[in-house]
Order: sequence, then structure tokens, then C-alpha cells
Amino acid sequence: MTIQSDELVQLVVAAADDKKAHQIVALDLKGISLIADYFVICHGNSDTQVQSITTEIRKQAELKGARVRGIEGMDSGRWVLIDIGDVIVHVFHRDEREYYNIERLWSDAKVVEFA
Repeated sequence: MTIQSDELVQLVVAAADDKKAHQIVALDLKGISLIADYFVICHGNSDTQVQSITTEIRKQAELKGARVRGIEGMDSGRWVLIDIGDVIVHVFHRDEREYYNIERLWSDAKVVEFA
């Protein structure tokens, strides 16, 4: 069973929300980037929360049959990148998110609204 990117992005947002991630933003990159269909960006207020958000996203994605291709930055808990194929997730520590401000870099992408 393969999960579609539209369904996967919703699952990722829900998993991040379950762990109380802050300012969750999903960007639709279709037609803008060949890297992925979506970026999901969120942050936690501590290294522990960042790691907890990351673990929950990975767990939920794998339960739905999505292949997590890689996770970078889990040890430091400052900026974790989760590659789930068509969905790339950035889980920041609050300070790093403000510093890197990657939403600005992808400002031409459409923000996805969820009910």
C-alpha cells in the first residue's frame, strides 16, 4: 500500500499536532520544486519536544506504510529533517526556526490549509 502525498501531509501535520508542535505550516511545492510535493515546518520549545515530535511523525508514517527514507539531526534536537519521499518535514527548536526562517526561502509556495 502506498500512501499519497496529500494524505501523508495531513498525517504528518496531525502527528506533529499530537505532540503539541508550534506554528505548523505545510507548503505545497508542486510545480515549484522537484525535491518534494510538500514541506511541513514546525517547532518545539525544547530538544526533548523536537525529538518527541520527530518520533511521533516517523511512527505514524510507518504505521500507514510510508517509507521514512532518512532522519537527520535527531541527536542534537535543534533542526531535524525527516525525508518521507514526497513530504519533507523540518522540526526545529524554536530558536533555530527563527534564525533559519525557511518559510521565507519558499515564500512562492502555497500554504496548505487544513480543517
